[in-house]
Amino acid sequence: MNYNDLHSEIQSLMSDERNFLANASNQSALIFERMERLNWVGFYMMNKGELVLGPFQGKVACIRIAFSRGVCGTAASKRKTFVVDNVHEFPRHIACDCASESEIVIPLIKNGVFYGVLDIDSPHKSRFSDDDRTGLEKAAEIILSMSDMDLVGKYYCI
Repeated sequence: MNYNDLHSEIQSLMSDERNFLANASNQSALIFERMERLNWVGFYMMNKGELVLGPFQGKVACIRIAFSRGVCGTAASKRKTFVVDNVHEFPRHIACDCASESEIVIPLIKNGVFYGVLDIDSPHKSRFSDDDRTGLEKAAEIILSMSDMDLVGKYYCI
């Protein structure tokens, strides 16, 4: 995966748009289209103390995720990226799609405020590398920097 190209495409898509919902929709579609061996790409956004499904590509997904559940909830509560090689070995994993084998979840934090997570699943074990982690964290930074986050649910980090 050429992340420089992906980042350029994301920036180009967002160059004239500040709406997070529109940008998240396009970013999830672009990642789903450009990256190989994925079965789900999307956002879960902070809302009243839990994560709520946002724009995504893939099969129908879980709508609400508590901070105590799954990779998304753990990444949200710990405020750090999680790369899981085998989701079936992850405590309290949520199986929205039983075909998922590995997962990467990147928290969306801007100016100390937690807004949600970027969640990406693969039907292949050990799908995500350190290069993927770095490249996808940069993609998360791009959407945060190029979107107006005032209307998005938020949780202030402690």
